[in-house]
Amino acid sequence: MRVLKALLLLILVALAGLAGWLYVAPPEMIRVASGYSAKAVCSNVFLTGRDPQKVLEVDVQAPGHPLLRLVRISVEREAGVVRAGLFGLFGKGLALYREGQGCATVPDGDLAAARAASAMPSVQVPPPGEGLWPQGDEVAPLDNAALQAALDDPTLTGPGMRAVVVVKDGRIVGERYGDGFDAETRLLGWSMTKTVTSAIIGTLIREGRLSLDDRNLFPAWNDDRADIALSDMLGMASDLVWNEGYGSVSDVTRMLYLQSDMAGFAASKPLDETTPGGIGEVFNYSSGTSVMLSRIWQNTLEDPAAALAWPRRALFDPLGMRSAVFETDARGTFVGSSYLYATGRDWARFGQFLLQRGVWNGRSLLPVGYVDWMAEVHPASGGSYGRGHVWLSQPKHYLPGPNADLPADAFHAQGHDGQTVSVIPSENLVVVRLGLTPNKLGYKPGHLMEAVIATLRD
Repeated sequence: MRVLKALLLLILVALAGLAGWLYVAPPEMIRVASGYSAKAVCSNVFLTGRDPQKVLEVDVQAPGHPLLRLVRISVEREAGVVRAGLFGLFGKGLALYREGQGCATVPDGDLAAARAASAMPSVQVPPPGEGLWPQGDEVAPLDNAALQAALDDPTLTGPGMRAVVVVKDGRIVGERYGDGFDAETRLLGWSMTKTVTSAIIGTLIREGRLSLDDRNLFPAWNDDRADIALSDMLGMASDLVWNEGYGSVSDVTRMLYLQSDMAGFAASKPLDETTPGGIGEVFNYSSGTSVMLSRIWQNTLEDPAAALAWPRRALFDPLGMRSAVFETDARGTFVGSSYLYATGRDWARFGQFLLQRGVWNGRSLLPVGYVDWMAEVHPASGGSYGRGHVWLSQPKHYLPGPNADLPADAFHAQGHDGQTVSVIPSENLVVVRLGLTPNKLGYKPGHLMEAVIATLRD
């Protein structure tokens, strides 16, 4: 009996020690899981008005790592704070909502500093226009039974579909929404945000504040990294070390959930000495690159408030993207890789803008030829990626649906979990598909594009 009691006491002491260690210094995987949970719940509560527990269960836990099922959350609505942790105790995930800037992870716990980084001027969103989309929000679906049947086919729209919007000849001709979602619901674009970042950079090139040939992009790059050009970064060919792996602790998950200054973290990476070639010659898809690009373009403007106002002033307001919320990190840098929320119709407005080569209502918001340049093949990518943060399609090839037979001029903004804005100039067509569809489900959105094209050609 004494031995048993001693053993039980030893086990209790060990468990207490383990709990204390997890509380004081939780492993990175627990911290990533907690930060991810807090951020996802925060954005969906404050930007879309969804129930926090449902967001945790449906968006975070169901499709994610098994560890996420042990995460518990608390929401402080008046303070705009969401906390998350393993069993509610370990990991200390923290996210803060700031008006106009959405939610940011605050991994260092310094809410005061995160609030101080909010320099967003009062957002004066213009009233909605009148008439048919895109000037207004009226939609007249096309009387095309085959198209409507395709949009009703779950094998084409995919599991977890939340929005599909089809634009032909400048008008919405069909749309569908998943249960609990509608035309007013803001939806996360994930890496489709990268293409928006490229467009914002284009607005500043047009203003003469940036050039594709710019180098010496960060003061700390006083070594060979000084030779990296803005164009190298837009083509994902900076040759900086970066691990974009998801589902584990990697550079991208550390940046998004463990760093208050995401751009600073990404910019600290050295050149990759292990790969053949060099700057401009090696393709390495990197969310860190897109966040650094946000910091670079923000630095060209006079003050933080002007920088925070720029996406709305230069792009969202002219396009009528009233719903768009571009989130920043805890230090005020736009998370240009991942965190733009907008309705399906507003994502379609952005796609139509690209289809129109950067011209809207007769006004060019981008340099002439910039969208064509974005969609040129970057030689380092092997044909899969453009020069300006877009994915490309060749016949019989469409990422992430490699069996789709799409026109060769198609290009795409593409994001995690099945987000796609496909622009197909030869068909005068834009197709938006948004949802919660992990890659493991094997969904190929290119087949939706195939079907839409076929019905509209008949």
